[in-house]
Amino acid sequence: MTYFTTQSLDLPSIHEELVRDRIRMLHREAEEQRLASGILRLRRARRNAERATSRLHRALLRVT
Repeated sequence: MTYFTTQSLDLPSIHEELVRDRIRMLHREAEEQRLASGILRLRRARRNAERATSRLHRALLRVT
């Protein structure tokens, strides 16, 4: 009988640990997603800057 009592006491603890582990994993995934989004924004900004520089360069060549 003690076995069942001990087992039933351990189950909530195991469940809570699984929940905490899942929450940690979700936080990690969210952070990875934020980093990936930041990298994509940075790449887009660089492309836009390169295009603007190229347009400016062409415009300067036309002026001179």
